[in-house]
Amino acid sequence: MSYQPIENYGIIGDLQTVALVGMDGSIDFLCFPHFDSPSLFAAMLDDRGGGRFSIRPAFSNVKHRQLYMPSTNVLVTRFHSPDGVAEVTDFMTVAGMRHANKLVRQVQSIRGDVRFTVRFAPRFDYARAGHDVEKSPTGLVFRSRGEDRTAVRLLSTIPLQLQEGDAVAEFVLPSGETASFVMEEARQGDLSRPLEQRQVTEWFGETMAYWRRWVAKSAYRSRWRETVVRSALALKLLTSAKHGSIVAAPTFGLPETPGGVRNWDYRYAWIRDASFTIYALMRLGYSEEAAAFMQWIEARCQDLNPDGSLQAVYALDGRKQLDETILTHMEGYRGAAPVRIGNAAYHQIQLDIYGELMDSVYIYNKLFGQPITYEFWKNLVRLIDYVCANWRVPDEGVWEVRGGKREFLYSRVMTWVAVDRGIRLAEKRGFPAPLDRWCQVRAEIYRDAYEEFWNPDLQCFVQYKGATTVDASSLLMPLVKFISPHHPRWFFTLSAIERELVEDSLVYRYKVDTAAPDGLTGDEGTFSLCSFAYVECLSKGGDLEKARYLFEKALGYANHLGLFAEELGRRGEHLGNFPQAFTHISLISAAWNLDTRLSLQT
Repeated sequence: MSYQPIENYGIIGDLQTVALVGMDGSIDFLCFPHFDSPSLFAAMLDDRGGGRFSIRPAFSNVKHRQLYMPSTNVLVTRFHSPDGVAEVTDFMTVAGMRHANKLVRQVQSIRGDVRFTVRFAPRFDYARAGHDVEKSPTGLVFRSRGEDRTAVRLLSTIPLQLQEGDAVAEFVLPSGETASFVMEEARQGDLSRPLEQRQVTEWFGETMAYWRRWVAKSAYRSRWRETVVRSALALKLLTSAKHGSIVAAPTFGLPETPGGVRNWDYRYAWIRDASFTIYALMRLGYSEEAAAFMQWIEARCQDLNPDGSLQAVYALDGRKQLDETILTHMEGYRGAAPVRIGNAAYHQIQLDIYGELMDSVYIYNKLFGQPITYEFWKNLVRLIDYVCANWRVPDEGVWEVRGGKREFLYSRVMTWVAVDRGIRLAEKRGFPAPLDRWCQVRAEIYRDAYEEFWNPDLQCFVQYKGATTVDASSLLMPLVKFISPHHPRWFFTLSAIERELVEDSLVYRYKVDTAAPDGLTGDEGTFSLCSFAYVECLSKGGDLEKARYLFEKALGYANHLGLFAEELGRRGEHLGNFPQAFTHISLISAAWNLDTRLSLQT
């Protein structure tokens, strides 16, 4: 076994967690039963000791193909060989379904009599805890020796053997025959019957129908629909059915630099990422997800810090403490260490989150005609008052630098957005608010951002006060209506970004060697979020031909399933946690805006 490229994976999920399935038929990453639970399989981060669930045909010369069943998150991995054709169909039954939260793997011989090998090798508690195996009337139960005593049951339509604590099997499927494996949480008192193929067929049909019903709710019917639908399906998999929150990505520890140290845990709900995700889903007409997220946000606003502030990031259930530790026993993806779990960003000040949050609340209230409650509003007033009192405070910014606080332009602009949307919402709804003071502060923030972050020598807005370099986060300035996309200052800033950060259709978020120090060694790849934001800026500025050309080129960097990680390396390889919500949000936003403007031309 060896490490596959990050882009060689597809994802399946049940709205509680996500599994990554490689093109070789191996599930190499799964935290179970929840996104932020300890890993059960983590071969992506330690090939020898991380754990995996492998199913593969014994072909000597094989080509791999992987595809989703149209308009679903049901994944098919296909093996082509002179000896035959075989496939594995993977899905998870979805939370809320009659038969929920099962990992299902169907194996089929399409052509020829195919010999398969199976290894179910769980490694509990981030591969830190051993486990015991017991046979039950319904299958094998694997129980962690760790403190949480996590237990999973493996069911199969074929006999399984035990080998050094793993379940293994080797069998031949005649052409047209099917075998199935199901993993589920082993709950005390669960008297599931032995697995029958007809059950798996029923679950497959239910899951296919669930995803197709969900896709049918989309209001998007225009250009690049399949691409937009796939991004929406990926974002849906990153939502928590139980809590309404949204993870930034379902993985931890995947490197942003090959062999480097920029390896973070993204299995949490960032206010920023989640707000943008809901904005993207609202544009597509998904009101239920927006309402669930608003309930989650309202709960966070009922638990503001004493000064009226929010954290930048929370656990999916709203838990505040996300202590960051290093898994020293894991070698990391292709040797990229350290492997971190938890995220110290929960300690950071990130002032931009208030702008993203208030913008999503404002849009939600406007689009869906479901007015927020007065109780929610009173907490938002406390939050906006905090912004008014602290907008000048240096922070770690949108990129969560660890090299010292700065007065970042993007943070300044988004504090203006927070106050501006608060004023608009108060006026629209007639809510009581200190509007005179808020209007005064809004004007002060605008003047400060417009004048103090403008470098007259460089003729552009710079990353932070006193900086001599640009930052791709500035691409959001016209998108949040801080400045017109036709304004001369914006035109010069965009030109500077193009000179310093743009390579064809790909955009770096900043120059590591000249930007605000992020406290880390190593270079970065291009940031796919910024690439799609660049397209949207061009679209809003009226350069539709260029915007369309670069958008469609950027789409070509997706993996074989239309999924994106956080970054792209020098060879176009995917880097960072995968798939990244922020990238797919930006893709949807760029597609929606560009399509709307192209349609106005016809």
